[in-house]
Amino acid sequence: MVEKPQMREVPVREAIGMMLPHDMTQILPGEFKGRLFKKGHVVTEADIEPLLSIGKEHIYVLEMPEGFIHEEEAGIRIAKAVSGEGLTLTQPYEGKVSMKASRSGLAKINEEAVHALNALEGIAFSTMYGDQVVHPGHTLAATRIIPLIMEEARIVELEQLAKQFGEPIVQVKSFLDKSVGLVTTGGEVFSGRIPDKFGPVIQSKVEALGSTVVEQRFAPDDKAAIEQEIHYFLDKGVDLVLVTGGMSVDPDDRTPGAIAGVGAEVVRYGTPMLPGSMLMVAYKGDVPILGLPGAVMHEPFTSFDVFLPRILAGEKIGASDMTRLGYGGLRKF
Repeated sequence: MVEKPQMREVPVREAIGMMLPHDMTQILPGEFKGRLFKKGHVVTEADIEPLLSIGKEHIYVLEMPEGFIHEEEAGIRIAKAVSGEGLTLTQPYEGKVSMKASRSGLAKINEEAVHALNALEGIAFSTMYGDQVVHPGHTLAATRIIPLIMEEARIVELEQLAKQFGEPIVQVKSFLDKSVGLVTTGGEVFSGRIPDKFGPVIQSKVEALGSTVVEQRFAPDDKAAIEQEIHYFLDKGVDLVLVTGGMSVDPDDRTPGAIAGVGAEVVRYGTPMLPGSMLMVAYKGDVPILGLPGAVMHEPFTSFDVFLPRILAGEKIGASDMTRLGYGGLRKF
């Protein structure tokens, strides 16, 4: 059971060393209206005159039972227990402490840990979805306790539970500066009959995450020619190869066969996310090779936008990562 805090009324001059259970507001007509003291503040001798100036001859103070802590201390301790690199913690406000990104990167949230901590009585720990791109100032998570005060032993229990998950429960993983080779397929583009529209889109997405498209090369709808261009980038030592176009089931779409043909291990061809279902992810050694469907060129967010940030943060994509995109993966209604 969560114990209710005890409050009693005392003359303001006798409140030194006691804790305020709620905010004290000061109003100066035409000049100021706001918080003079926040809840949880411990009254000092210097506070007596300001309290009297707002008409507080008597105030309610919080009597903290032995072994209990205030919501603000609890919020700070929870936030510190779950936070890893790339975060800054806000000062408590009404008991809530927020965790904000201090750098651009990939938000990593341990979903299992979030559920485990929220199963503890009196804990409120709310986060964004993981694996999203964040920038400085973005809020990833916030926490507080439900009651005004809580037994310290409960917070100790939470701190010990958080440690059991090994890595921090909330963190921002930095993007790496990777070199990207881009192979654009299609006879109509290769011959110059229509202008290439894939290149600018891919370059913009890659550069936004701190990496560089080192070169773009073109190939007709020919398996051997596409393989040759993929090998060119692999020999050059790029960190990631992207092959655009030729990913549908038409007979002249040769990209999936070319990716497999260079000896890459195909993780999966196809994902249940829409748009972007015809995506292929493969690896040649440690180098990812992605086959990108046409949707990447004209849709603002596809399966490619899900996996590119993870790859550029140094993560390896598995088959289950691709199949799990079905739930919540319908992005165009």
